[in-house]
Parts: sequence; C-alpha cells; structure tokens
Amino acid sequence: MTDLLPLADTPMNDVSTQSQPTIILVEPQLGQNIGTAARAMANFGLHELRLVNPRDGWPSEWASKAAAGADHVVNNAELFSSSAAAVHDLHHVYATTARGRDLAKAVLTPEDAAKDMRERVSGGQRVGILFGREKSGLTNDDITLADSIIMAPVDPEFASLNLAQAVLLTSYEWFKLGKWSLGDGSREDGAVKGAGLRLAGSWPATKKELIGFFEHLEGELDESGFLRPPERRPSMIRNLRNLFQRASLSEQEIRTLRGVIASLVRQHKRPK
Repeated sequence: MTDLLPLADTPMNDVSTQSQPTIILVEPQLGQNIGTAARAMANFGLHELRLVNPRDGWPSEWASKAAAGADHVVNNAELFSSSAAAVHDLHHVYATTARGRDLAKAVLTPEDAAKDMRERVSGGQRVGILFGREKSGLTNDDITLADSIIMAPVDPEFASLNLAQAVLLTSYEWFKLGKWSLGDGSREDGAVKGAGLRLAGSWPATKKELIGFFEHLEGELDESGFLRPPERRPSMIRNLRNLFQRASLSEQEIRTLRGVIASLVRQHKRPK
C-alpha cells in the first residue's frame, strides 16, 4: 500500500478537477467495489476519486479488474487518512445516506443535488460527495463534515444501495444535466443525439406521401368490399387514417406498406 497523502500534497488548483464533483469513498472494504464504483464514474464523465483508508490496501488488483477499462479513474485515485483530510479543499460537501439522522442538514434528492452542484461548480466552487462503508454507511462524524445530505427515492422497506449503485445514481444525475447524447459514441454510427423516434437514415413522411398511401389503401379496400356499408365508409376511413397518422411513419415505411398492399393485391388476383 502506498503512503497516505498528507494534506499539503493534494493539488489545489487543478482546473480539470474543479469542473466536476469529487467522489469520496470512505473506508471501502473490497477492491471490486472500488473498481465498479470507478466504472460507474467513468460512465458519466467523472474522474476524480478519493479513497479514505481502503480496508484491503491500495493499489488493488481487484479494483483494476472490476473497473473494466476505467483505468484512468483507478490509477489516479488519491488516498487519505480521514474523511476530514479528503474534503479539506472542497467548498461544499454532500453526504449520501438512506437513514434519517439527528442532524440539522438540508436533504436533497440526487436530481436536486446535481442541480445544486452544477450551480456551485459554475460559480467556481469545488464540490464532493461522500459515500460510506458497504456494511454500515457513513458515521455521524462523517456526515457532520457535509453541508447537505443526498437521499434517493427508494423503497423504504429495502433502501440500501450497494456502493457502485449509489455512485452511479448520483453520477448519472450530474451527467444528464450537461450531456444530451445517448449510448455508445465509439461506434461507427456514433451516439444517439437524444430521445425520440430514430428513423435510421430515413426521413419522416410528407403529408403528400402519407395521403398517397391512404388513397392507395382505401382504393384497394373499396375494390375488396371492405369499406361497407356505404354509410359507414367515412368513419372507417377516418379511423384507419388516424391509426396510421399516430404511427409517425417514415418515407421508407410508406414505401414498404405500399409494397405490401401491392403484393397482397397481386396474390389475390393471380389465377389459381
């Protein structure tokens, strides 16, 4: 295990670490848990990890394996001898807990905490989040160091999250306020730009294309005798049009549907 870093050895003016929250794991027990927490951080663009007295020592082969590629987080983790040492250069600290405490502290959801962090960071403050031991969480002495408490909306009958889950939940809420892409950006087709219907290279159908499809379908339904009796034809057509209108069809899908209709008609009219 490397020597614990004294307070004076911790960088104070690193701009790259000031623009995001610092994740602080207090006395984590297993290297695997540190590694999976580091992986969760990397998923959401966080890289500054601080460890307070990891039980099984540091560095940890198990942490590196469990990080699954988040080596930059694990390899740059800083060690501290106490929670107080780990938060010494931060302006605002959040403590995560699932239990009510007899301490007068503001309680925030992960979502509200992320908004608060964004505001503080944009104002030049450095912020950090304390996560407790796997079995017992944070002590009241740890929480006394914090300015706010983060509590997640979970089932009160089963409120305990594992360490990586807790880190992932708070990291996700932080990240989603600043990023609007979805999924894997390392592939050839890149990340998805945002939520909503993906047309995979096609375009939404124009009203002209949609009406052309309607008229094609309705003409063949007239031919087959489906739109009967005549007095019900207008309402049947409105229902059919409304059904396909809700589907938000692409121009490729319109072509496919018209091809389906044409194929069915050819099959029906083919001599037996």
